This record gives sequence, structure tokens and C-alpha cells, in this order.
Amino acid sequence: MAILYLDYNCFQRRFDDPSQVRIQMEALACQEIFNRAEGQIVQLIWSFIHEDETLLCPFPDRQAVAFELSTLCQARIGAEDAIYTLVRSFSQRGKFSAKDILHVASA
Repeated sequence: MAILYLDYNCFQRRFDDPSQVRIQMEALACQEIFNRAEGQIVQLIWSFIHEDETLLCPFPDRQAVAFELSTLCQARIGAEDAIYTLVRSFSQRGKFSAKDILHVASA
């Protein structure tokens, strides 16, 4: 079974502007991934940074959907020392946002 760590925007893609063909295709792709997770074809990971981003979202309906989709994630990643070590290493290698570094380290 494939193990997938999704970017947070996958949990929110359905709320983006559907008039753009690229957004429509990405929304369908994300939904297909969630369908496969529900069918236990793939395993999804939910991390503490997904949780933080959801809590920071100012739209309650979007929060609710993200938390609902999080129930499809079979693995949970917490803030652990190993992740902190990776964050320090990644932050020295290039110019990435703190959120991106936390997601990569969690994956």
C-alpha cells in the first residue's frame, strides 16, 4: 500500500476557484486520493502541521472539511525531536518557508 503525505492545499482544494481548469483537475485528483484512502488503497498521513494550519484557517466550513478528511489519515505524526532535527537541517540548506520545512520534515 502506498503511503502519501499530502500538501495541506489538497485538504482545501475543493474551495478554490472552479472556473480555472487547473483547479478543477487538481480538485478531482485530490478527491480521487481521498476516495482511495477511504477504500484503503493508499494510506494517508496527517501531521501536527496539518492540524496547525487547519486551526489557523479563518473559515469554519473549511476547517470542518479538513478535520473530516483527516479521519481518512491512518498515520499521525506529532512534533518529535527527530522532526526538529530535520527542520534544523533543512532550514540551513535553502530558502524555504517554515511551513514547507515542517511539512517536508514530517513527511
